[in-house]
Amino acid sequence: MRLRGLWLSAALLLGVPAAAQDNPLSAIDWLSNSVLTGTTYRDQPNASRPVLPPVIGEAPVSSGLRLEDVAVFSLDAPTPDAIGLLSARRTGLPRDLWGSSPEAELAAMLRKERADTLPAIQGLLMELLLAELAPPEQSDKRASGLLFLARVDKLLDLGALEPALAMLAEAPANHPEIFRRRFDAALLIGEEDRACEAMAESPLIAPSLQARVFCLARGGDWEAAALLFGTGRVLEPLPPETDALLERFLEPELDDAGPLPPPSRPSPLVFRMMEAIGEPLPTNDLPVAFAQSDLRANNGWKARLEAGERLARTGVLDANQMLGLYTENDSGPSGALWDRVRAMSRLDAAMRAGETETVAEILPEAYALMETVELEPLLGRLWGEDLAKLELPPETRALAFRIGLLSPAYEKIAQAHTPTDLDERLLIGLARGSTAGIPAQDQLGLLLKRVFDRNATNLPDAYRDLVPGQLGLALLRALDDVTEGAKGDYTRLEAGLRLLRMSGLEDEARRAALELLILERRG
Repeated sequence: MRLRGLWLSAALLLGVPAAAQDNPLSAIDWLSNSVLTGTTYRDQPNASRPVLPPVIGEAPVSSGLRLEDVAVFSLDAPTPDAIGLLSARRTGLPRDLWGSSPEAELAAMLRKERADTLPAIQGLLMELLLAELAPPEQSDKRASGLLFLARVDKLLDLGALEPALAMLAEAPANHPEIFRRRFDAALLIGEEDRACEAMAESPLIAPSLQARVFCLARGGDWEAAALLFGTGRVLEPLPPETDALLERFLEPELDDAGPLPPPSRPSPLVFRMMEAIGEPLPTNDLPVAFAQSDLRANNGWKARLEAGERLARTGVLDANQMLGLYTENDSGPSGALWDRVRAMSRLDAAMRAGETETVAEILPEAYALMETVELEPLLGRLWGEDLAKLELPPETRALAFRIGLLSPAYEKIAQAHTPTDLDERLLIGLARGSTAGIPAQDQLGLLLKRVFDRNATNLPDAYRDLVPGQLGLALLRALDDVTEGAKGDYTRLEAGLRLLRMSGLEDEARRAALELLILERRG
């Protein structure tokens, strides 16, 4: 099938003027340009024409855009900011958590990069992203939905595609930026047909040429896809990289021209099209959301293991799912990954069989290997409570105790444990929420004692201008204070932990303190 010379009316094929192929506003720079801007909604007399409000600090997309003349959603429609998967009762968060905080500031804080954060802090962030909370009091109807999109974007950043899709399914389908995220998340989990169905179900959305060509071909209408491409490239020249990829996608016989150069910044759509032409891209250097694609059963075991470990580090992949990957087959050749596979498989078999001596032999090696990739909390979630019940030798029992404190049953394990030194006494005190009378061995221990020696009553100065009216924003700042404070700024660390306790997030504060001592995630 040759594409050259194919002509068809642009009005019939494209439905939008060629000038509408500018790049769309983007909250995450790797999202596909799957929606055309400029004519987001097809011309219909009664159709509203919502556009996403500009990203703070980003230059205008076009001179002459007047935000006050448009609305993201209908003024009488409920804002998507209230959408969530976890009820306020389940999370323990107050429904009016966002209070009077400006929506744009909340959105910016949620999107913020937080590298090397503690698992407890990552878990709290996930709850904030998924919680069903009242919209901010200062929500501007013209920018309504900005907080919702920021929460979805952060879920995508963490690789939590299924929760993101579940939230997007509750939002207005014809909103262009919501469509883009639904489209891309479905592509990344290998549900291309679901992505194209979302496009078909959103008749007011004007999809880009690349997205329409892809979906026509996926539906088996290769001739229409070729006609669309041939017309589109004449009306408005495409970037050379895009043009070459679409041509190769539609003309497999061009394979003899050699492989295409790797795209500089592949979107999910480009990623899927490269896979379709037989030139799949490795995901190791791509955003973690792309790792979800490697979890599909049609990928090799090594690729699925590496993807699983990336997603487990962000708290997205369940511990039992990761164990299932480790124990799926006999271990492979030598190498760090395969050493972890062997150790986890042996430990799992020994725990299942109740072979205490074998557990005592393997546990230190398994912990050390998982520590190299910051996955030692998996051991706690998988076996922490069971390890505490075993009669292990003293040196292994100390390690098993610390692993147990990384499990949800940390307080129960601490109460049943007889401490053997001052370090274990402090750990037990933190797990029980009171360190009074327990000596500290270093500066971090002294800091944690200041937080846990007594119930938190005094609000840290860092949050006085936010609490109580802007508690949600204060908590987001506390997440950063704990994350950055763990690297050496103990003033911030103490303030963040104190706020967590004062806000009723006692479990998160205790777990974070235990992780600071056990995992040694410090600068």
